Amino acid sequence: MKRPDTLSLQTRLQHTGSDPFDPETGTAAVGLPPKRSSTVRFADLAALDRAYQRRRAGERAITYGRSGMDTHRALEDVFTQLEGGAHTVLAPSGLAAITLAFLGLMGAGDHALVADNVYGPLRHLDDTLLKKLGMTLEYFDPTRPDDLAAKLRPDTKLVYAESPGSLLLQMTDIPALAQVAKAKGVPLVVDNTWGSGYIYQPLALGADVSVVAGTKYVAGHSDLMLGAVVSRDLAMGQRLGAMQYALGYALGADDAWLALRGVRTLPVRMAEHARSALRVCEFLASRPETASIYHPAWPQDAGHALWQRDCTGSNGMLSVSLKLDRAAGRRFVDALRLFGIGFSWGGYESLVQWVEPDGLAPHAYAQAARGLTVVRLHVGLEAVDDLVADLAQALDQAAG
Repeated sequence: MKRPDTLSLQTRLQHTGSDPFDPETGTAAVGLPPKRSSTVRFADLAALDRAYQRRRAGERAITYGRSGMDTHRALEDVFTQLEGGAHTVLAPSGLAAITLAFLGLMGAGDHALVADNVYGPLRHLDDTLLKKLGMTLEYFDPTRPDDLAAKLRPDTKLVYAESPGSLLLQMTDIPALAQVAKAKGVPLVVDNTWGSGYIYQPLALGADVSVVAGTKYVAGHSDLMLGAVVSRDLAMGQRLGAMQYALGYALGADDAWLALRGVRTLPVRMAEHARSALRVCEFLASRPETASIYHPAWPQDAGHALWQRDCTGSNGMLSVSLKLDRAAGRRFVDALRLFGIGFSWGGYESLVQWVEPDGLAPHAYAQAARGLTVVRLHVGLEAVDDLVADLAQALDQAAG
């Protein structure tokens, strides 16, 4: 048999975080049971001392239940495997993980450069919290590494990007951004919720930290909230872990257990989402209402070459601009029966999101073109023929 470190990621995901065998009975549960706790007891003060010594050494010793128990440690191991990192810190949501990255790596008076096509709530975080803490966020065009280089300042402490971008799924040249950031000694943080480690690994491309909303593809069933911050460097991971502890972030044991259960099927789910999404792209390309399709795995997508270079697969996310005015666009969305209207994605179900033009980055808005309807689709695990038929009847109703 191969050594564990030479096994494929698909195989490792089935075994990482498994329940260890009981040394007395020689048995173990197939699925690691959830272990809940708020208070941790110690046999004696010497045991408490050893736990604190391990924590100071950077180990994940348990001293209080807020930092999690065995179930949480297993999920941390899974994220570390997925992202190819050295250290993982869990958070109670994807946005909480983003917040942790900024607060853990920046201080009052620091400056950060943020790609302008990132997850929208980050701007809300900036306006409502980071500005109050004396942090300055400035936005750059991620399609132009020279724009990043021109905006770097002596007080820049963080570069933050997302690949693909949040609404039009533009691939970002992470190695190029990493080269610019590294030249100035600035850490690069990448939102990798789209790839979730399985089809895309920013840390291997030069990023220092990868942020993942496990709510999406890792969990896969739209029944929990979860975030993770994975560091390539152990020392940076410990720094983020200290901030997690200070913020009091706690993830419920049930959510951690559900994520462990969900990730076992990530490889087969992701592959099915990807196949169906390409079929939907083919259908949309055949319709006269379609202006542009935004999906990195689609050969006509502007970022297809970067996707081929940096990714090992795709998923069910795509956006499309339609030659429909606002009223017709709204008729299209309301006419869909199998695509629920919602902001999330990554679960088993298909979803549609109406995209307001002011929610797009300036260069992305130019790409999408004025006067068109832009929607983001998550292609779920329903039979793709049924999804295509649903899109067809909705387009017909919109035109009518």
